[in-house]
Amino acid sequence: MGSSCSVALGSDHAGYQLKERIKEYLTAQKIPFEDFGTHSQDSVDYPDTAVRVSHSVRDRKHTYGVLICGSGIGMSITANKVAGIRAALCTSVTHARMGRLHNDANILTLGERYTDPDAAVDIVDTFLRTEFEGGRHQRRIDKIHRLTGC
Repeated sequence: MGSSCSVALGSDHAGYQLKERIKEYLTAQKIPFEDFGTHSQDSVDYPDTAVRVSHSVRDRKHTYGVLICGSGIGMSITANKVAGIRAALCTSVTHARMGRLHNDANILTLGERYTDPDAAVDIVDTFLRTEFEGGRHQRRIDKIHRLTGC
């Protein structure tokens, strides 16, 4: 993880508590982040937050994004609609490592209902600390980008 790494962080109401736990981790590790909401457990629509975080990563205002909802699926689907975004729903450290190594994922999605908070911190840590391997994987990333014209 480079010294210039920064994180765009967001959740819906079903991911709010885990988002707050991830904020504690980022603060303790002195990793700069911006919280795109939500700021309570009041019901909100996850696509709104996913789009704000995805645009921030796409526009290079932040290096990575972390999006959390109940399952992680809705956030992943929405984020991947934004050109230039490669969001990976990760349920393990291995998924996070492979998402970065082989897919150059730039947004991590998590499901609060299915991810232990301590495991989630380990997943985020691995995601942020793993570098893209490049090589043969870059060719595949280029093919993905051609699908969206970015």
